[in-house]
Amino acid sequence: MHFNTASQILGALALVSILGSCASVKPCGEPYTETQEFFQSKKFKEAFHERDSLCERTAELEGVLAATEKDLATTKDDLDRARAQAESLNKDLNAAKKSYDDLKLSSGAQVAGLSSDLEAKQKELAEKEELLKNREERLKMLEEIIKKQDELMTALSDRVKKALMGFEADELSVEMRDGKVYVSMSDKLLFKSGSDAVEPKGQEALIKIADVMKKNLDIGMAIEGHTDSIPIKMNCFDDNWDLSVARATSVVRILTGNGIEPDRLTASGKGEFSPRASNSTKEGRAANRRTELVLSPKLNELMQLLGQYEQR
Repeated sequence: MHFNTASQILGALALVSILGSCASVKPCGEPYTETQEFFQSKKFKEAFHERDSLCERTAELEGVLAATEKDLATTKDDLDRARAQAESLNKDLNAAKKSYDDLKLSSGAQVAGLSSDLEAKQKELAEKEELLKNREERLKMLEEIIKKQDELMTALSDRVKKALMGFEADELSVEMRDGKVYVSMSDKLLFKSGSDAVEPKGQEALIKIADVMKKNLDIGMAIEGHTDSIPIKMNCFDDNWDLSVARATSVVRILTGNGIEPDRLTASGKGEFSPRASNSTKEGRAANRRTELVLSPKLNELMQLLGQYEQR
């Protein structure tokens, strides 16, 4: 349909014109009547048959061309849709990439922040652990000091008891309480009623205690005077409180006179306000009339350690 086919058609038409100019030429595919075919030559018939065949081929090719053009249009539409989809996907991809980059930057900042927080927490934990270690060490030292003091006071209590073995139970008693040694001396041993002068037997007991104390220089002593609740009827003392202080001071005088340094001693009077028993009975009042010597360790080492703890 091309160049050779067109030439053949033109040749056939020329031949028809020459051989049968008197006969009319019919369109492609239209048949001749028997009469018309009778007057046509053989070559004319062959030319027109060839023309009809070419016309059919042309119609067929034109159908193929139309179908191809339709397919081409459809394919073009599909291609346009595919391009639109690809463009949309490309936009989505770019958006996803941007979101990923933003997330990566944000995550990086979050990770950096978490890392910084973690380092700070680790540093704080290390400081807490160091502080805890120091406190445990100080606690261990305190426990050792307290243990030594307890051992010291137990040994002191034993020595005081041994030194005072010749005295009766109703005259004095020795006991350990709260890490201290309490020597409780009754008025029967130390004083006559209403007097602050120490009796000879009481002085003997105090001298024995002083001998023990001179060998234990780290021990301090508080002397506490106590009375019953019966009001005193003497002009030299205003009341029981005044009497209890005077008695404590008299004991201090004997101890210092027998070699105990005054800075190791404290005198105080509590009158009737710290009873051991009820003042409603004779026995109770007798128990309340007493002078207590409270022996306790000096806490210099312990206080020094606590001072170091408070400074940290």
